[in-house]
This record gives sequence, structure tokens and C-alpha cells, in this order.
Amino acid sequence: MNRKGRAALVLALVAVVGMAFRVSWNALRDIANAVGADDTAATLYPFVVDGLMALALVATLVLAGDARRFALRVLGAYTIASLVLNYVHGLVPELHGRTVDWGRLADWDPANWALVLLATSLPVGSIYFGSDLVAKVLHHRPAPIPVTAANMEESTETERKRSTADLVESTLPQVTATVVRVPDRSPVDHRKPGLVLKPIPQITPASVAPIERGAVAAAESTRPRRATGRVPAAAKSTRPKRTPEQLLNEARSATAGLPDEKVTAEGIRRAIHTSPVNARKLRDALLAERAAAPAA
Repeated sequence: MNRKGRAALVLALVAVVGMAFRVSWNALRDIANAVGADDTAATLYPFVVDGLMALALVATLVLAGDARRFALRVLGAYTIASLVLNYVHGLVPELHGRTVDWGRLADWDPANWALVLLATSLPVGSIYFGSDLVAKVLHHRPAPIPVTAANMEESTETERKRSTADLVESTLPQVTATVVRVPDRSPVDHRKPGLVLKPIPQITPASVAPIERGAVAAAESTRPRRATGRVPAAAKSTRPKRTPEQLLNEARSATAGLPDEKVTAEGIRRAIHTSPVNARKLRDALLAERAAAPAA
């Protein structure tokens, strides 16, 4: 049922309850006059009985467990009491014209005593039961919704959509690991005749993988980020990439004039702003070039 249908149903219920309350009004007011209430008290008496019925109905819809069963008992008890008083009002025509003797609702004494006790005890019961029902409603805590597979899937889907809306992705270039043989840099006496150096593999710029200059800044967010798809073109960095040959040339320029022991990966990384992996590869390549230079 849509929202308009529900609103129409609630309005119809309110209208029916209002008309029923008006029909019961005369009977309860005359009963109150018969047991000694003044005009003001007799006018308020229908609110005491039928009003508590409405309160108990609302409490039944809100509460659960033992509290709900208690509200149902109160609702049933006051409904029966209102029905009995309306029935007595219909059986005793004198009540309609207020000509009945004070305190007499039936000719038979035991029945009269029971009816007077019922009519006079309803206001006191409304105070007690009404206060108890309101306290139970105010202290009621709804039971937690059980976690099911359907709820977990729905929650996961909602979180995925929420995270994708403001996702900022970044990618780092892939660095290919290349094993570089480091020559033995122990002291060698080149004046000895017949010295034969071990062959050193040729180090080419292709052995150094390209890397993007700088790092891609990720957007700050308090929520965790999860990649859910391909990186959009707008999120990719537009900074130019340096080739391996350019990186090697920059490393030669940065370390020119430095002795071998001063050529470190950390120094190369800071000088040309590259990654630690590429800095180590460039260091090994430069040291290999320097070690091979005397043999040439």
C-alpha cells in the first residue's frame, strides 16, 4: 500500500473511532450522573473510560512481550467495562432523563452494588493503568534487527555505492625487478702484469624501469576507501614520465665528481626524486660503469 492509501486508512480509522466515542458519550455521562458525579465530572467521565482504551491500543502497537500482553489486558478490561455500562444505560430508560435515584443502577441490590463499584472504580483504574502504560512506553527499547544474509548484502551494496561516489583512485607505475650483478670492488693492483678482470655484464638503461615523477596525492577522507572498478581517466596523473635513459643520465650528472663510497641510493633518490627501488638500480649501474672504466 502506498503512502496515500495508508493516510486514507488512518483517517478512516480516526473518523470511525470519533463517531463511536460520540455514540458512547451519552451513556457514560448519564452513568456518571447516576452515581453522584456533577456536570463537569460527568462530562469528563467518557474520556476516563474510552480515552484509556485508546491509550492502551497505542501501547499495544509499541510494546512487545509481557508489556504488550499487559496492555492488551487493560484494553480488553476497559472495553468490557464500557460495553457493560452502555448496556445498562440501554436497559434503564430512567437514566436517559436523569430521573433515576442517586446510586441506583439496578433493582436487584447485588447487581446494583456491582455496577456502582464498576462505574466508580474506572477513574481510579485509569490513573493507575494509564501511568503504568505510559512508563512502559517511555522505557521501551526496540529489539535489534537480526543480521541476515539479505541485510548484509544490502548494507554492503549501500556502502559500495557511497564509497564509489567520492572515490579518488591513484595508480603507481609497475617496476620490473631486474637482477644486477655487482662487481667485486676489492682493491686491485693494476700494475701487476697478466691481470685479468672478470667480465662484467653490460648495464643498459633498459634494465631500469620507468617511474613517474613524484607521488599521486590521495584525497583526504574519514571513511575507508575501496577500489570498485577501473580508474577513470580524469583521476590519472598527467605528469610526464622519464625514460630509463633519462633517469640514468640524471644520476650520472648528480654523482659526477663523487667517489664511489659517496655514491649511495639515498643520495640518488633525493637528487633526482625517484623511488628507492630505482635509486638502488641506478647506484649499481653507476658503480658498475665506474668499475669497468679502467679496464676499457
